[in-house]
Amino acid sequence: MDIPRKTSKRLKFLRRSLFVIVGLVVIGGVSIFLSGLEPAAPGVERETLLLDTVERGDMVLEVRGVGKLMSEDRLIVPAAVAGRVSRILVEPGAPVEPNTVIIELTNPDLQLAWLEAQSNLTSAEAGLRAEEARLQDQLLSMEANLAQRKADVNDARLRADVDKQQFEDGLISDLQMTLTRSRVEQLEMLLEIQQRQFKVTKEQIQPALRDAARTTVSQARSRYNLRKNEVESLSVRAGVKGILAPIQQQVEHGQQVSQGQILARITNPTKLKAELQVPQGQARDILIGLPAEIDTYNGVVAGEVSRIEPTVMEGNVTVDVRLKGALPKGARPDLSVVGTIQIDRLNDILYVGRPVMAAAESRTELFKVVENGRFAVRTPVQFGRTSVSTIEVFEGLALGDEIILSDVSQWDTVDRIRLK
Repeated sequence: MDIPRKTSKRLKFLRRSLFVIVGLVVIGGVSIFLSGLEPAAPGVERETLLLDTVERGDMVLEVRGVGKLMSEDRLIVPAAVAGRVSRILVEPGAPVEPNTVIIELTNPDLQLAWLEAQSNLTSAEAGLRAEEARLQDQLLSMEANLAQRKADVNDARLRADVDKQQFEDGLISDLQMTLTRSRVEQLEMLLEIQQRQFKVTKEQIQPALRDAARTTVSQARSRYNLRKNEVESLSVRAGVKGILAPIQQQVEHGQQVSQGQILARITNPTKLKAELQVPQGQARDILIGLPAEIDTYNGVVAGEVSRIEPTVMEGNVTVDVRLKGALPKGARPDLSVVGTIQIDRLNDILYVGRPVMAAAESRTELFKVVENGRFAVRTPVQFGRTSVSTIEVFEGLALGDEIILSDVSQWDTVDRIRLK
């Protein structure tokens, strides 16, 4: 019978304990070693990144805005009178002449008022003719009375001469002679009064009466012409030569329109300007007269800033650019364009392509390419003034440094990336 030895069991236990302790020590050492290592840099394909190199030279400061071409000569055609749309003769996009009828309206009340004004004018003109005849007859009657009065005066003078001779011959008394002279004086006084009355009537009273009658006719004619123009306004005409452009609220057949309502818009396709929307932060340095270029997607035309809107709408400032060169083919009102305005030129500076998140006069962290293009490390950079696609470098980069311009927000937690 074999008797187990206690020393053998103890030896096995000691051996196993030693293995466990050694294993724990090894695992702990490896863990400490690994924790001391930096995490592996994430990798990214170089072809997927937008890179640029810091350069020295002249940089043009520019701002960019999007907008559309607008006609400098724009005419709004309102409804001169109220009415109902009976016909739409010209559609937007068609060329029009000044007398081209665009829309026809109907308004029976205006037709009736025109006929009434015509009748009143006819009556006033007939009244003027009757007044002219009456005044002429009055003048003839006064002239006849005046002629008779002159004849009476002449007869009285002749009678006075005869009585004077007879008085000298002693044939009539002194009283008779006095009566004869008194009658002559009385008739001469009446003649003078009638002559003055005739002159006042002819030169003052009758002209005033004629003017009153003519004023009545003129008022009636003005009302007639007004009603006539209102009826003619029912045929809405373009007024100028150009292209009929669409309006915000198109007019439809049968629609009742009010006086002053916009019915059409006429533009001049040969005289255009660019109306750009520039972000308010970039518009602060824009001045009237600055040079600009307008890209119509079918050609580029030069221009200059002609107007700057004083107010901000939805974060943008409206800037008008007057076009100076020949218009590219296909240029027309409401065509979408992109405009670039030259603000200033910086001479002999460090500059680089504008990173996605970089702003003017800001300090930004970006990735600079190192180790012959194998890695990119996070680097703080102080930027200066900015243009459309470039930005001035104050510090943090040197001539020839290559940086990543693409969005790097996905690597905010790392300071180093590997370029593959």
